[in-house]
Amino acid sequence: MNMNAALAPAAGLSEWFPEEGEDRRARQALMRAEGVTRLFGPEKGCQDISFTLYPGEVLGLVGESGSGKSTLLSVLSGRTPPDRGRVHYRKDDSGWLDVYQAEEAVRRRLLRTEWGFVEQNPRDGLRMSVSAGANIGERLMAQGLRHYGQLRRTALDWLRQVEIDAARIDDAPQSFSGGMQQRLQIARNLVSSPRLVFMDEPTGGLDVSVQARILDLLRGLVRELGLSVILVTHDLAVARLLADRLLVMRRSRIVESGLTDQILDDPQHPYSQLLVSSVLQA
Repeated sequence: MNMNAALAPAAGLSEWFPEEGEDRRARQALMRAEGVTRLFGPEKGCQDISFTLYPGEVLGLVGESGSGKSTLLSVLSGRTPPDRGRVHYRKDDSGWLDVYQAEEAVRRRLLRTEWGFVEQNPRDGLRMSVSAGANIGERLMAQGLRHYGQLRRTALDWLRQVEIDAARIDDAPQSFSGGMQQRLQIARNLVSSPRLVFMDEPTGGLDVSVQARILDLLRGLVRELGLSVILVTHDLAVARLLADRLLVMRRSRIVESGLTDQILDDPQHPYSQLLVSSVLQA
């Protein structure tokens, strides 16, 4: 499948706009959020969120439960339309796509090809009724690959990369442990070489030893593949390990942003200070 043709804008759409006049750094950006707001009640959701994401960058969204992190992630990933604001994604060198001005089919295609989404509960991100190999191969088939031998070889390779016994390629995910399911979900998302991956608490609900293995695996794959990632986590240790930059959220708004080490070592906002001190005292 020709990826450029598959994601070409439909005739008459105005979501693509030229880059003339933008500075060099802006032209290199991968995603931009501008005033993104999605509220379900007073301070429930996210509001007035603006930021820029760059290729190869891991951006962490941190804050207490209910701060709006997962709502923002859902909007950014094309799953939940904003009440107002815009999400722009740069498709290669052909211009910017306004995600919510594009047709729904375009957003679905992005999620199957150029984007990935790692769910907190891996059962939500896997097809439990088909084999591990089929879960991995499905995204490649969405890109047009139909050769069975190549699909199977690629699935075997990715099982090894995420430390799952290749002999289990024909086993159903429901027979796997929670940690194995999460590693399989990671393989399913990364096999298609996405440019951007959304992660919602990827180690939540796993015991400490399994968390450590998953985090080590993620850190290695993200750096090796040069992925851009938007990561939701309430765990500042996870944020420090994976994220280059943080957005601290409280009551639906960003209260502080900056480099991860800067925020975690010298937080400026009182709420950021409270988050960091609560970890130190735990």
